[in-house]
Amino acid sequence: MRKKNIPGLKIGLIVLSLLLCGQSCNFNKPADSAYYTTEDFQKVSKVDIHVHIITDRTAFLEQAVVDSFRLLTIVTDLNMEGAPPIAVQQNLAIFQQSAFPDNLDYLTSFTLDGWEEEDWPEKTIALLKESLDNGALGVKVWKNIGMVEKDKDDKFIKIDDPKFDPVFDFLTEIDMPVCGHIGEPRNCWLPMDEMTVNNDKSYYQMFPQYHMYLHPEYPAYEEHIIARDNMLEKHPELHFMGAHLGSLEWDIDEVASRLDRFPHMTVDLAARISHLQVQSREDRQKVHDFFVKYADRILYGTDMADSPIAEPDPEIFKKNCHDTWLRDWEYLVSDHTMTSPEVEGEFKGLKLPAEVIDKIYYRNAIKLFFLK
Repeated sequence: MRKKNIPGLKIGLIVLSLLLCGQSCNFNKPADSAYYTTEDFQKVSKVDIHVHIITDRTAFLEQAVVDSFRLLTIVTDLNMEGAPPIAVQQNLAIFQQSAFPDNLDYLTSFTLDGWEEEDWPEKTIALLKESLDNGALGVKVWKNIGMVEKDKDDKFIKIDDPKFDPVFDFLTEIDMPVCGHIGEPRNCWLPMDEMTVNNDKSYYQMFPQYHMYLHPEYPAYEEHIIARDNMLEKHPELHFMGAHLGSLEWDIDEVASRLDRFPHMTVDLAARISHLQVQSREDRQKVHDFFVKYADRILYGTDMADSPIAEPDPEIFKKNCHDTWLRDWEYLVSDHTMTSPEVEGEFKGLKLPAEVIDKIYYRNAIKLFFLK
C-alpha cells in the first residue's frame, strides 16, 4: 500500500505536481487578464471530484476528454436492493481507469456487514488496505450511516460511534482522505412549501419515503451534523471532504464555521450549486467573498452518474454532462444574469478570479488526492 505519511513526501509531491501543472496543464489564462470567460471552458484543465460511474460504457469519460476533465468516481455502500456491491463498483472503476488512465481515479468504501462482531474494525481495515493497494485514492462514507443502518438494539448507527474510531485512526495514520456524505439537504426535513430549490421539491415529491419531514421517527437533521462534527473532533488530523457542501448547503455561514473549526476539512460542490445560486440571488457579494476566502478548501464536483439506469442514448448522456459542466462554469467565471430550472428567479454569476477557479477546479484536487 502507498505510504503517504513519509516525511517530506507529501509536500514534495504537491510541489512537483503544481510545477508540472504549470508546464503541462493548459490553464490558458490570457496574460493581461485575471479572469476566465465562458469561451475558456474547454481549454482549462479541470477535475470533477464527485461522480459515479457504475457501468462499462465509456460515454462519460469520452465527454470528459473533450471537456478537459479528470473524473474521480466514488464507490459507495449503496445498501439498496439491486444496487451493485462495492467490489463490482470498484472493478468497473478499475476497468474505466485502464481505458482512460489520464482521466479517471476512484475512491473506495466499506460496508457495515458484521458490525456486531468484535473484530469488525480489523476486518474493515484489512479490506481497505486491499482496495488502497489496488489504487483507490481515498474512502467514501455515505448517508446509510445515520439514516439506514441499525445496531442490534434497533438504534441508528451514527458516524461518531466509537467502533469507527480504529478505521479513521488508520486512515489518518496513512494520510488517506475520506469523502463523507452524512445526512441530507436540510430541505429533506422541511415541508414541501418551505424547500428552497426546485430539484429537492421534485425529488421528494417523487420519493416521499425519503422525505424526512414525513418520517419523524428518523434522526433529525441536526443529529447527523452533530455526529459528523463529533467524529471530526475525535480525529482532528483526518483529511475529510464534506460531500455536498458538508450537508450545510443552506447557509454558507454554516459551511464557513466548520471550515474554520476543522482545519483539515474541505467541501465539494456536488449537486448543491443551486443552493449557492439561491443565496447569491439574495446576496451575491457574500457568496463571491466566501469562495475567495475559502478558495483552498472548496472542490468542484457534480454527482453526475452513469449506470444501467442512466440516460440510455450515449450522445444525449454526453450532451447532458457537457451542459451541466458548462452551466456551472458560466455561474462561477462570469457575471452573466442567469436562470436555472432549479432556482426561482434570476441570479448573477459570481465572476471569480482565475486564481480561485484554478484552485476549485484543479489544484485543490491535486493537493488532496494526489491526482497524477
